Amino acid sequence: MAILVAYDGSYPAQQAVEHAVREYPDEEVILLRVVEAAGGSLGAGFNLTRERFMEKREAVAGETAEEVSDLLEAEDVEYRLEIAVGQPATEIVSFAEENDVDQIVVGSHGRAGPSRVLLGSVAEKVVRRAPMPVTVVR
Repeated sequence: MAILVAYDGSYPAQQAVEHAVREYPDEEVILLRVVEAAGGSLGAGFNLTRERFMEKREAVAGETAEEVSDLLEAEDVEYRLEIAVGQPATEIVSFAEENDVDQIVVGSHGRAGPSRVLLGSVAEKVVRRAPMPVTVVR
């Protein structure tokens, strides 16, 4: 069984990692960090943009590994880190579908009302689009 945890470095994402480790101690945990692509940046200078994304991807991978390695190693959890580039909700669901993920765990900032409407909610989009169970940790 594979458990995908959407990880962006925030406190809710850290809680999602802790939840996944606690609830699925014997399963493989996949941490997915999505580097958000700015709209319109892919059209001009594709090679330069791709090179910058690769640099950002490497930096993000190092940061993520440092942030969660203590928790995951202390619990002796089998895990791997994956990085994707694009829109977070879309990339999370696509990765889960393409990699036979059984469960997605995502943190939520708990926004409600106007702020949720204005800012959107990655967790909400994942819940609506994912064909597998999704646990939202708040």
